[in-house]
Amino acid sequence: MTVASAFAGMRSVAPVVFKAGCPDCRGRFELAASALRLAIGATSRTTFYSFTCPECGVSVRKPAGERIVELLTGGGVSTLRLHSTL
Repeated sequence: MTVASAFAGMRSVAPVVFKAGCPDCRGRFELAASALRLAIGATSRTTFYSFTCPECGVSVRKPAGERIVELLTGGGVSTLRLHSTL
């Protein structure tokens, strides 16, 4: 089997986008995974995601519970672990 035949039936996949809002300007928009950053800390208080508002330019940081972490990591958002997994 060649690579071409293995991928012959595949279609292009739409990029993942996430809906977000800015608490400063109250703008609502969609962001690509590359526009978000996820930090996973030792506790729920130190686990958050962040992005820069495309409308007003402010840096936004929001808490990320288990479900948000799951969605963001599954969608390809860059992740930083703030604690050791040992």
